[in-house]
Amino acid sequence: MELNAENFDKEVLGSDKPVLVDFWASWCGPCMMLAPIMEEIEREHDEIKVCKVNVDEEPELAQRFEISTIPRVLAFDKGKYIGMSEGLADKEYILALFN
Repeated sequence: MELNAENFDKEVLGSDKPVLVDFWASWCGPCMMLAPIMEEIEREHDEIKVCKVNVDEEPELAQRFEISTIPRVLAFDKGKYIGMSEGLADKEYILALFN
């Protein structure tokens, strides 16, 4: 799911599921390498909502969450920020954000 300034709070902070938010850009090589990992998490874990924010199209969201490097994945549970992964990470590391 693509997020923007209008739907972020509803889809992430208002979600009844844990949420991973992938901040990325189309020109970012590591972001493109992370994409299939995030898609795999989405396929294998129905209990987790996986979302994406294109930092070039949504600079206000990137600024709101102080995104200075990408890729960066933020984890939220019950509307609260619980952790992040920065740079290219494997599936196990990203899923461990919820532990």
